[in-house]
Amino acid sequence: MLTCVLACAVCTPAFAAGEDPLTAINNLSTFVFSAIKAIGVILLGWGVVQIGLSLQSHDPSQRSTGFLTFFGGLVIAFAKEILDLILK
Repeated sequence: MLTCVLACAVCTPAFAAGEDPLTAINNLSTFVFSAIKAIGVILLGWGVVQIGLSLQSHDPSQRSTGFLTFFGGLVIAFAKEILDLILK
């Protein structure tokens, strides 16, 4: 009985925010696209490292992998801008 009284006394009501529900969705979308952009920049940097290592070791297969990683990271890093251009 005492635990029920304490549980009711500690409870705080949850009030809905007076904001537009689309604001929360837009904030989530912004967060997701910034996380995707961060992954793209990491891949972009890794592609540059692979290209540099392939030039040092004269390895053509590593060079092609480096360029593919570089351009893939470039596309991922600018995915939001590319989607905005396609959808407009």
